[in-house]
Amino acid sequence: MLLIVVVLAYPTQASAQVYSAEDEAAISAANNVSRAFAAVARSVKPAVVNISTTTVVSGRPSALFRDFFGREFEGMLRGFDREVQSLGSGCLISSDGLILTNHHVVRNANEITVMLACDREFSGRVIGSDVPTDLTVVKIDAENLPYLRWGDSAALEVGEWVVAVGSPFGLAHTVTSGIVSATGRTDIGIISYEDLIQTDAAINPGNSGGPLVNLRGELVGINTAIASRSGANAGVGFAVPSNMARMVATQLIENGRVVRGWIGIIPRELSPELTRRYAPGATAGVFVEAVYRGQPAVAAGIQPGDVITHFGGQQVATIGQLSRMVADAEIDTEVGVQLVRGREQHTVRVRIDPQPMPRDGSRIRGM
Repeated sequence: MLLIVVVLAYPTQASAQVYSAEDEAAISAANNVSRAFAAVARSVKPAVVNISTTTVVSGRPSALFRDFFGREFEGMLRGFDREVQSLGSGCLISSDGLILTNHHVVRNANEITVMLACDREFSGRVIGSDVPTDLTVVKIDAENLPYLRWGDSAALEVGEWVVAVGSPFGLAHTVTSGIVSATGRTDIGIISYEDLIQTDAAINPGNSGGPLVNLRGELVGINTAIASRSGANAGVGFAVPSNMARMVATQLIENGRVVRGWIGIIPRELSPELTRRYAPGATAGVFVEAVYRGQPAVAAGIQPGDVITHFGGQQVATIGQLSRMVADAEIDTEVGVQLVRGREQHTVRVRIDPQPMPRDGSRIRGM
């Protein structure tokens, strides 16, 4: 429940205020900044949508009930299916009704309702979802709609102003602002392929799927998650960068799914113990815990116990970095891999295959 506290204001005696020339200049500069934020809000809000979903949850007894009482009693306690509703946000990325949002906003939804800023309401349908990045493209049947321009997330600088728009707690088209607190956040554990933007712009439940924009009103991120002990904003929010989101959205629109690179290894972060035991010649990299039989890594000669230090000429320090490099590599090409085995350095060339995809769309373990 959203608690609203009303603060009563009491009248006080008015007095004339005199400002110095320096004060006036400072106020004028602040007013210019204020007008800039107002201009961003005016330009962005028409392209931000409220997404509500209805999911039917089965009334069947739980597995625990069946295990305890036996399946012969299952039919006796058949309950009514119930509807679960949820709220989220999204943003229009084309004039013909293509909307980008988070996968978890519409996951398993039986009905998707999209409300535009002008209060027009549409039924939405999923064009494609990408679980590893928690992104989904939804389509509504409409034309000549306002939409957001793509920005270059790689150009973002720490300390740069950004604006978040969404529906926190169901309060549609709420605008908050903050700065870019960090870029390139990896290994947070939010999504499988992480290169996240961290921001202190207020993001709360219901903001998921809404846009993060720069002061030019360009889409630089999709607000996805917060770090909080209470479940509410604590000043640490995360957004999927626009460059990643644009690539995912393009593939979902064109193919209905995202095809990523795959070499067939299971990685593990390199520790001092692993280094000492398997690769004393390595100072950094990613440890190869296992390899999949018949996959490109085996054909290239990569073995369990190797430490991958470079991929495609780029230095590798973490699993997150290597995972993105492999995923982004062009299918059916070969990439040079430098590795350490024991105290020796080796260079191999590995073919990039399409990543196997389970039927539920989840990511198979490894890369």
